[in-house]
Amino acid sequence: MPAGRWWFSRSLRQRKRHDRVAFGSWARRDPDRLLNVQRWREVRNTPDDWPGGVVTIGFFDGVHRGHQQIIARAVERAHRAGEPALVLTFDPHPAEVIHPGSHPALLTTPEFKVELLERLGVDAVCVQSFTPEFSLVSPEDFVHDMLRRQLRPSVVVVGENFTYGHRAAGNLESLRRSGAAEDFAVEGVRLIREDDHVLSSTHIRARIAEGDVVTAARALGRDHRVEGTVVHGDARGRTIGYPTANLETTRYAAVPADGVYAGHAVRSGDRYPAAISIGTNPTFDGTDRRVEAYLLDFDDDLYGARLAFEFTERLRPTLRFDSVGDLVTQMAADVTATRKITAVTGSQR
Repeated sequence: MPAGRWWFSRSLRQRKRHDRVAFGSWARRDPDRLLNVQRWREVRNTPDDWPGGVVTIGFFDGVHRGHQQIIARAVERAHRAGEPALVLTFDPHPAEVIHPGSHPALLTTPEFKVELLERLGVDAVCVQSFTPEFSLVSPEDFVHDMLRRQLRPSVVVVGENFTYGHRAAGNLESLRRSGAAEDFAVEGVRLIREDDHVLSSTHIRARIAEGDVVTAARALGRDHRVEGTVVHGDARGRTIGYPTANLETTRYAAVPADGVYAGHAVRSGDRYPAAISIGTNPTFDGTDRRVEAYLLDFDDDLYGARLAFEFTERLRPTLRFDSVGDLVTQMAADVTATRKITAVTGSQR
């Protein structure tokens, strides 16, 4: 057996419902490598050789500490049984289908979500399209046709507030009853409660919208990230000694409140300390809201590059200055503060 790999086989666990055989393609991946997780869209496209295993279900926006607790439990049960751990998630956000026009700001892109899931030890991710037709599927049909027949779980692990099926008619207790009938176990994981509220994506979005990225980071277990592509701006920063990368953010990105933040820019896995500005550049009578960053000690062409900004701490609100000189003086102070903050947080990563 190759070092660092283990295999799912019938000898690991005998099951009456469907036999387990050796599935080399579902071997556990090298934990030091990312993006090895198996992925497919639509439950109906589950590979024929998928051996089943432990399944956890949710949108998991942000993959915050509450989500991490649920997923960790699924991974623990899967690996203990010698089975793969699979996440069933959805796209787009169900709110957009149930109440069109209400799509919430997103804490993670689909790609970053998968990366975070793999870091937690997940072996596979299935993304189910949340369509108007899917929203009409009854709880019973969801369990029998999608879980039992396609994903073939031995165990389903979900949060204690889990709902499913048309009009969210199914809950943890009904899933337990259906699981008993369909020959799979169900485990509900208690939610994390802090400061008299449940740790949730909704709570984190609210903190980010207020600019409270420190509280958001505590709930996420990491700094909040916004991703996008670097596009051309006014090139004004270069003329005053602070060239910035202007980010065209991904759709529905949860962009923090206007202000200046200390954080990092991430490019192809490399992280650079950055002073990040969000706002309309009122000193220059700007009207378009922009997300841009000055990367410390960096001198390279970033136009067209994929980039992520990570927000560590809010330094100040967006201000209108009486002169460009006053603005430059404040920017120098922002850079100094950013260097100090990122030196501390960088050493803790």
